[in-house]
Amino acid sequence: MGYSLLSNTGAHRITMSTPNSITIRKYRIQDLSPVVRLFTDSVHELTAAAYDETQRYAWASRTPNLDTWQQRLEGMETLVAEDGSALAGFISYEDNGNVDLVYTAPNFARQGIASALYMEAEEQLKAKGVKELHTESSVVARPFFENHGFEVVEEQRVTVRGAQFLRYNMRKSLKA
Repeated sequence: MGYSLLSNTGAHRITMSTPNSITIRKYRIQDLSPVVRLFTDSVHELTAAAYDETQRYAWASRTPNLDTWQQRLEGMETLVAEDGSALAGFISYEDNGNVDLVYTAPNFARQGIASALYMEAEEQLKAKGVKELHTESSVVARPFFENHGFEVVEEQRVTVRGAQFLRYNMRKSLKA
C-alpha cells in the first residue's frame, strides 16, 4: 500500500490491492451526517455475528443525535477515507494517544481501509511525540488492534443504554 500526496491540504491517495483509489483527508463539518450514517450502518451490519439486536441498538441508535456527534468529533482529530464521493471509513483519535473510533462502511469492509486510516493516524501521533496509544476495543475490533501491535491490558464489562458489553482496554507503545 503506498501513499502519495495529492495536495498541500493533507489529503493522501492510497494505492490498494483492490480496484479502489482511496483518498484520506481531514474530516470537515459537512462530513458529519455521512460519518454518523457510516458508524450506524457499520455497527448494525458488521457486528451482527457478535452482538444481538438489543446491543447493536444500544451502541448505535438508528436515530442518532447529530449535535452530540458534532461535539464528540470536535474534541478529536478525525480522518476520513473516500472512494470518489463515497465515504469508505473514518478514524477519530485524541492527541493523548486515545484511538476512539475506527469504522469502515460495510461495502468497504476487509479491504485495508481501516488499516490505512490507522497507519496515517499513528504517523500523525508519532510526529506529535506520542509514546503510547490506547483504545477501548469491542470484541469485533480486538483482532484489528492486535494485528496493529496492541495488547489487552484488561477486560471490561460495561453497560450502555441498558445493554451489557465486553470490551478490551488495549495499549501499544510507539517506537521513535
